[in-house]
Amino acid sequence: MTASISETLLAWYDAHARDLPWRLPPQSALPDDPAWPYRVWLSEVMLQQTTVAAVKPYFAKFTSLWPSVEALAAAPEGDIMTAWAGLGYYSRARNLLKCARVVAERGGFPDNEAELRALPGLGDYTAAAIAAIAFGRRAVVVDANVERVVARLFAIDTPLPGARKAIRDAADAITPERRAGDFAQAMMDLGSDLCTAKAPRCLLCPLTDVCAGRQRGEPERLPVKPPKRPVPERRGTAFWITRRQGMEVWLVTRPTTGMLGGMRALPDDGWTARRDGSGTAPIEGAWRSLGAVRHGFTHARLTLEVKALETAAAVPGEGQWWPVSRIADAGLASLFAKAAALALV
Repeated sequence: MTASISETLLAWYDAHARDLPWRLPPQSALPDDPAWPYRVWLSEVMLQQTTVAAVKPYFAKFTSLWPSVEALAAAPEGDIMTAWAGLGYYSRARNLLKCARVVAERGGFPDNEAELRALPGLGDYTAAAIAAIAFGRRAVVVDANVERVVARLFAIDTPLPGARKAIRDAADAITPERRAGDFAQAMMDLGSDLCTAKAPRCLLCPLTDVCAGRQRGEPERLPVKPPKRPVPERRGTAFWITRRQGMEVWLVTRPTTGMLGGMRALPDDGWTARRDGSGTAPIEGAWRSLGAVRHGFTHARLTLEVKALETAAAVPGEGQWWPVSRIADAGLASLFAKAAALALV
């Protein structure tokens, strides 16, 4: 059965593969071009915990600004963080630069999982995906979409995360020796387009006749997820400090470690995912409240009050006066972009 699963899925992929800017058409020969593994790596890092639709413009921007891993490795970190702004999970951007520098120094990407896994920011999934898609190596590629497909296909009903070994073993059993990259992308497409978390379109699925989850009549139940932990609510304050009749705003760069690390931002009161902010402003003055914005992080939800002050005084600490007319070019993280938008209403 396992051979027929891969053959059936690959035939479906040949006819229905998504057209994506970082992807080759099905059954294409791998390019003899060092830019090819770079594009695969860049797309896979960007796609972590993000949607294809969100990634497309960022991928186009990065490959235009930095068409090779060497070009990316030579870029200033601030430029990369600015270009990444809005894509979220900013540790990925910092690791992107670290990885690019390692790869450029060694003269290119390694072509096997073990060496890929040793690169900064590459876990088991990303290393396997690059090995399969960029280099045609047989690798067992399991992301959230593949996890869902395999759990349903084999009716693996052990709750996550305990089910992950069984899911990987089952994925290993159906991964073919040939066309490993196409197979990995076929599984991703199947999970994204048909075997969705809610309302899977089983009647259109090429594997519907061999899917044990569907035969049991409960594909939506799989994979079984653990109970959700409550997400804590946090409160903080951001400070919109302007001078010269509101023509310039004071921006800071956040520490490289921690939430939104290395990103340009408004000064704030020290909130984190673990604690509320102090509410203390960086300078004294007649502050006025502009309202609040809401933002969700992985481990907390934040209500951020935005306070404003026009001043001629020096602002303590490191930062820079930024033209308000060019605030869109500052590369603010999404949270602070929301705060700036509130200030500019």
